[in-house]
Amino acid sequence: MLDKKQQRQRRARQTRIRIAQQGAVRLTVHRTNLNIYATVISGCGTKVLASASSAEKEVREALGGQGKGGNAAAASVVGKRIAEKARAAGVEKVAFDRAGYAYHGRVKALAEAAREAGLQF
Repeated sequence: MLDKKQQRQRRARQTRIRIAQQGAVRLTVHRTNLNIYATVISGCGTKVLASASSAEKEVREALGGQGKGGNAAAASVVGKRIAEKARAAGVEKVAFDRAGYAYHGRVKALAEAAREAGLQF
């Protein structure tokens, strides 16, 4: 019997196999109770091109008094920030890797903010 974490990792593995076959640059999301992290990884999967998280000082300052890094507001700030960093690194198009998480709530907020900031996926 698989526990909750193993089920998520199994779903994530299937997505990563599909993205690796395409050879696309990957935007990966990882979420914890307190923070959300986004990373842009090269097509071969060996090099991190850009990263952003709600634990960064600039993101926490941008949130001000809106609470912590574990909410949808923080996720949208991180989404905008990762899109800016990726475009600065010369990446316009990515494949969205939600890492087995449901496309809902914080994950959805991050994805939509990254799209609005100019990333295509």
